[in-house]
Amino acid sequence: MKLHVINTGNLKLDGGAMFGVVPKVMWSKLYPCDENNLCNWSMRCLLVEDGERKILIDCGIGDKQSEKFFSNYYLNGDDSLDKSLAAAGFTADDITDVILTHLHFDHCGGAVKWNEDRTAYIPAFKNAAYWTSRRHWDWATNPNNREKASFLKENILPLKENGKLNLVESDGGILPGISLRMFHGHTEGQVIPHIRYGDKTIVYMADLLPSAAHIPLPYVMSYDTRPLITLDEKEAFMKEAAENGYILFLEHDILHECCTVQETEKGVRLKEALPLAAAIS
Repeated sequence: MKLHVINTGNLKLDGGAMFGVVPKVMWSKLYPCDENNLCNWSMRCLLVEDGERKILIDCGIGDKQSEKFFSNYYLNGDDSLDKSLAAAGFTADDITDVILTHLHFDHCGGAVKWNEDRTAYIPAFKNAAYWTSRRHWDWATNPNNREKASFLKENILPLKENGKLNLVESDGGILPGISLRMFHGHTEGQVIPHIRYGDKTIVYMADLLPSAAHIPLPYVMSYDTRPLITLDEKEAFMKEAAENGYILFLEHDILHECCTVQETEKGVRLKEALPLAAAIS
């Protein structure tokens, strides 16, 4: 098995929204922001190369939305999904599986693209099976008013219409070396992939832990639909991660690719932040 970091670009989001009830005077010591209170966040994906299988976890914001839509998020950086795949030696057609942790636009926008004459939306990975949880699919396709702006039909429905969708019913393995666990605080049925790499476990954190700065328990995003459930899920998971030495792969942390955690007198805290290559060496 080989692991490849796939950077798809960055976006800017309000720091207050990203850190919830934590005051700026506290979170800004851990994560930088600009004069408009905007923090820059990565959309970092992971490619698992395992024999004939090429498994992509999340796929960024894509490029099919309007200029007005993208202007709300101040997209920046030189990376793109296709460029990063090419740097790893692959194209979109090589991907056999796409795991979507959840269907918010910054995680799944790259799953679907325009066809050549821009008359219809088609899966961006024509040879791939797409995976997400049934609970989340039902949630995303019947969205609540608070969250519906994050679920764009053009990112979601073409996957089912083209027969590419696989819906996971419960926690467990879906592919050799990869299992999924569901969490419900950020959004219903978010799946968190656990990858067995030799004697190590790499956990793709998605929005269960957006960055290393979110490790302390109260650091919960305002975007989470059920913050009290997030607190409980996060507390249990972080203890487990510390006890088992998990390597946490960070999707949104522009400063750090991965981290490990440890128990301290103040609870679970950062142990080490490091690149993926160093974490798995």
